[in-house]
Amino acid sequence: MSAPLVVLVGPMGVGKSTVGELLAGRLGTTYRDTDADVVATAGKPIAEIFYDEGEERFRELESRAVRDAVAEHTGVLSLGGGAVLDETTRALLAGHAVVYLSMDVDEAVKRVGLNTARPLLAVNPRRQWRELMEARRHLYTDMARAVVATDERTPDEVAQAVLDALELPDAPSSGRENATMTDQGPTRIQVAGSAGTDPYEVVIGRQLLGELPTFIGDRVKRVAVLHPEALAGTGEAVRQDLADQGYEAVAIQLPNAEEAKTVEVAAYCWKALGQTGFTRTDVIVGVGGGATTDVAGFVAATWLRGVRWIAVPTTVLAMVDAAVGGKTGINTAEGKNLVGAFHPPAGVLCDLAALDSLPVNDYVSGMAEIIKAGFISDPVILDLVEADPQGARTPAGPHTSELIERAIRVKAEVVSSDLKESGLREILNYGHTLAHAIEKNERYKWRHGAAVSVGMVFAAELGRLAGRLDDATADRHRAVLESVGLPLTYRGDQWPKLLENMKVDKKSRGDLLRFIVLDALGKPTVLEGPDPAVLLAAFGEVSA
Repeated sequence: MSAPLVVLVGPMGVGKSTVGELLAGRLGTTYRDTDADVVATAGKPIAEIFYDEGEERFRELESRAVRDAVAEHTGVLSLGGGAVLDETTRALLAGHAVVYLSMDVDEAVKRVGLNTARPLLAVNPRRQWRELMEARRHLYTDMARAVVATDERTPDEVAQAVLDALELPDAPSSGRENATMTDQGPTRIQVAGSAGTDPYEVVIGRQLLGELPTFIGDRVKRVAVLHPEALAGTGEAVRQDLADQGYEAVAIQLPNAEEAKTVEVAAYCWKALGQTGFTRTDVIVGVGGGATTDVAGFVAATWLRGVRWIAVPTTVLAMVDAAVGGKTGINTAEGKNLVGAFHPPAGVLCDLAALDSLPVNDYVSGMAEIIKAGFISDPVILDLVEADPQGARTPAGPHTSELIERAIRVKAEVVSSDLKESGLREILNYGHTLAHAIEKNERYKWRHGAAVSVGMVFAAELGRLAGRLDDATADRHRAVLESVGLPLTYRGDQWPKLLENMKVDKKSRGDLLRFIVLDALGKPTVLEGPDPAVLLAAFGEVSA
């Protein structure tokens, strides 16, 4: 009879997924997560199951997922934090190699505070986490063959402790050649300063909330945490953590997504800063997706002619694009990001744990910017996506860390050379001229990445028709983008409106339309004033 080699249990945020993947690699086997099985079965994130159908329905799905996984899986298996509440599950796991990964409450809040969809920790993380643990700790302990503390240990150290506790050897071929960024601690990417701006650091990893005070500094008295309505619990967790460390921390809630990027919302933030006595030596922290970091940076740039700010992006799109580079802004009725400022952050914290509960469509949307980085600068990105398109669609994929890191390095290198988009930085707008026109036409209801995907296919066809780009590279755009589930077409009858929208694009010069196209893979260039017939023909290739 088959059985999992190792079963990991423990509270949310303890790192079961990260440790489980490391263990699987070290043991030369496969990894499975019952939470992921539940999401796949329900077709929606766990938080939505809770909100739409209730906890009882989620527990039914969870119990079934555990039963199936125990019967089918022979590698490393991790269970959701509350799976042990089910008596049938506890009985089913009797006699198996169950390991309880434990952590204390302060560490727990640091780890789960940035995860955007913890339905059982929605209001007061510390109190609710303690209550959850009081109800579950004895269940974890009673069913476990071994208990491994995770506090002040890296995921790699925890994985080794599990192997030691169960007396399991590394697979002979696993070694450390596949060690990842997560094994070695956070990755730190430097973004150079330019005239009038300081260099800053982008930190990529997990369990990064503890890094925030380092960026803020000891001389700061007040911190304003800007967050969207959808991340109210996360924003409060960050605010409370900073308050516990002695800062006068306030949380300012913004509307969700692009609805936040208005002058009215910015004015609301200015009023809140004024009422709390915010000075030039205080700091703004933007926690959320790209719209939130855009607004946070813009408010920081305009308050007292510029205060320091820190980006804590929680989506793929924000991590690889919006939060890095210092472009801040808001939208107007005439177009996207037409009002803004170049105001680089003092630091960026990309906590990959925030991606674990991101809805699949939002995650895939962010992949468009990663793929863009592959076409304009780093073709290895395209190779990684093509090697495992399904893995590229999920934060649990084998190349997630590397894809995000590579995309950030591309942007960091470009913006370090050209902060204010006077030359090289324009290449980052590959696919964006049409994308912004689509977004405006859809009143910003389309996901940014979806529009960029269509925009890149359009740019590839424009490059091909202009005699710049070879057929194979142009066709590769469609293959790579489609493989991860991004759209390739848009409504053909909208061309007149899209053309008008593109005329107010930031890259235009007077009435001269300008597009970023490729001369070859990794060789972007500017195409100025293309023939209207060529533009129409290129759009015909993406028309639905």
